[in-house]
Amino acid sequence: MSAPEVYNIAQVPITSHAFNANRSEVCVSLNSNEAQILGKQGSEWVAKETLSEHDKIITSIDWAPNSNRIVTASQDRNAYVWSQAPDPLTGQMIWKPTLVLLRINRAATYVRWSPNEDKFAVASGARAIAICSFDPESDWWVSKQLKKPIRSTVLSVDWHPNNVLLAAGSADMKARVFSAYIKDVDKKPQASVWGEKLPFNTVCGEYSSSSGGWVHAVGFSPSGDVLAFASHDSSITIVYPGAPAVITIKSMTLPYTTLVWTSEDSLVAAGHDCQPILFQGSETTGWKAVGSLDDTTAPKSSGGGRQSAVGRLNSAAFNTFRNADTRGQTSLPGMPGAGSGGESELMTVHQNTISTIRAHAGAPSQVTKVSTSGADGNLVIWTTNAVSGLVGRMSGLRM
Repeated sequence: MSAPEVYNIAQVPITSHAFNANRSEVCVSLNSNEAQILGKQGSEWVAKETLSEHDKIITSIDWAPNSNRIVTASQDRNAYVWSQAPDPLTGQMIWKPTLVLLRINRAATYVRWSPNEDKFAVASGARAIAICSFDPESDWWVSKQLKKPIRSTVLSVDWHPNNVLLAAGSADMKARVFSAYIKDVDKKPQASVWGEKLPFNTVCGEYSSSSGGWVHAVGFSPSGDVLAFASHDSSITIVYPGAPAVITIKSMTLPYTTLVWTSEDSLVAAGHDCQPILFQGSETTGWKAVGSLDDTTAPKSSGGGRQSAVGRLNSAAFNTFRNADTRGQTSLPGMPGAGSGGESELMTVHQNTISTIRAHAGAPSQVTKVSTSGADGNLVIWTTNAVSGLVGRMSGLRM
């Protein structure tokens, strides 16, 4: 089994991360109002630049691979598009922000560029999704809002490959597919399993989890013909609108909060169980959990893997306090997974909730690596074909 690449970025939660096109840099938000751009130096990630414009915690980041623009969304109800430009004094390339007119009165919760990178979607607590595009006359980013029939905070979004359809998961316990067609930006989309006539804010599908949990994550398959979403009732639901068919995978694990498709018949989901789980299946054979990308047969050393100097200096006393405070764990003699110095550790690489999972290498139809970041401050790169057997509570998965 191929070992994952583990990097201890910080001792605070990573709320979001996004790599550039060639994976030489990564932009992370460390539970603050600033985003940091890190560059790879040997086996470490080193801070190169800080993006400082938001007033409150940055909730989501996305990096457009072709246009090389970064978009950040925050609890301050704003979004900024960051582009590189020469500094007028030094001539060096620096990141400059452009404010986006979102017109929302609650926190922005999630952001993603469209496939063509000519617009992006910002989810919010205002029961709305802002679809943002650039207005060359005014020289800024403007938005149109998807509102009906959203009844609560939107927690995640994902774009269809046709650059028009948008999937959204929200706290009103629904996953929906909307049309985000903008007349002066988009070409008329071809008919698909989601519909033919697609004016802005058309609801092309609405789905609920089996037990009605919040929908934490949504994602279109590489073809766009299948939708997957993860709910707070610890289920993964696969929707085939053309059939129509809805397949639900229930589990006894803690809820999943993020997912990514790795091929047309497989996806990886992760969340509060601190390990990425591979799911595979089809419309005819059904879906099931195949196994974990993590080898949970042995305790990990402070998250297991390469650590920064800050991570190595982290004392056993601090770890003990952190475990008791954030995970309710205490250091008791003989406790399974107890590490040196009496500190207790999970049997997984990530030592806390995984907040973000993203495709890292390979084509959209055949992703070979995925990256995860979480509340433990770790950034981990996994090989998707390195799957261990279902262990522990994972044996409770059922169709």
